[in-house]
Parts: sequence; C-alpha cells; structure tokens
Amino acid sequence: MTLDELRDRSEAVAGPLAAAAERLGLTPNQLSAISLIFAAAASAFYYLSASQSWMLYMAALMVCLNAVFDLTDGALARRTGKADPKGDFLDHVIDRYADMLMLSGMVFAGYVPWSIGFLAAIGIMLTSYIGTQAQALQLGRYYGGMMGRADRLAAIIIATAANALYPQTIAGLPILGWLVAAIMLSSHITALQRFSHIWRRL
Repeated sequence: MTLDELRDRSEAVAGPLAAAAERLGLTPNQLSAISLIFAAAASAFYYLSASQSWMLYMAALMVCLNAVFDLTDGALARRTGKADPKGDFLDHVIDRYADMLMLSGMVFAGYVPWSIGFLAAIGIMLTSYIGTQAQALQLGRYYGGMMGRADRLAAIIIATAANALYPQTIAGLPILGWLVAAIMLSSHITALQRFSHIWRRL
C-alpha cells in the first residue's frame, strides 16, 4: 500500500485547511498554482544548496508546503462543489511540473549524475501516466504500487533534511543522490506493477 491510497483518511488534515482557504476566498485552482510556486522555490533552494548547504532546510520546507497545498486543493474542490474534470486535469499537469522542478533542482545541484536523474524522471512520468490511463479506460484512477507521489514527497522531505545534517557522501553519493537512485528504481517497479494490475482488469 502506498500513502496515495490513504487519501480518504487525509481528510482529517485537509478538511480544516480547506475550510481556512475557503474563508480566505481562495479557489482550488489557485491552491494548485501556489503548490507549483513552492515546487519552483524548492528547485531553486536545491540548486543554491550546492554552495550553501543550509538551504536544504528551506528546500525541505518548500517540498512540504507543496505537498500540503496539493492535498488541500482537492479537499477545497470537494468542499465547495467545484470538483470537475477541468480542475482535475490542471492538478495533474501542475503535479508533473512540480515533480520535474524538484528533481531538476537536485540534478543541477550535482547531488546525482544526470543519467540517474533522467531515468528517475522517466519513471515518475510513467508511473503517473499509467495510473491516469486506468481512469481514461473507465477503471478509476489507480494509485497502487511500490511508490506513489505521496510516498515520494515524504521520502524527499526526510532525505533532504538528512542530507543537510550529514552532507558527506556515502559510497560516492550524498543521501539525496541515493534517494534519487531509489526513486529511479522504485518508480519503474511501480509503473510495471500498475501496468500489470490494469492489464489484468482489462
């Protein structure tokens, strides 16, 4: 089970945040856009942390805020009756840009070789694509597999803070480098797991 499969239980956290956003007059699409801004900020902090390691703490905070706003936009859409295909489409597009921004920041900062980063990017995109293809085939959005987006964001936040505390390399790579390598492997496994699940249902 991935953290993405616990979305229904996340309402206990997202509900109060969505209520606060509603009181402020924010829309679900605005929350999605704000989440992208935090992802871009995380990317910038990752890049700058190559020379100032304390900025990794800021990067971790930005990733955390991206996750919070990404969680809240859907809750706000359901709360205000604005959940529709257009908003869902925008949310998925923004999530993919956010994923690539954060990963690019790590790669350009030199935490991992570009080849590993490139393969990780392919795995992340395939994982999302296959999950949404289930929805396109009228099977419902599928979040299963080894590592979903929520798992990935949680791992990134933890590894980023750990890398700030221990910046030395381990067997040639820093902690963030090993994280990206793990994401590369697990995302491709997840994509295959999702493909297998959907294939059987078809």
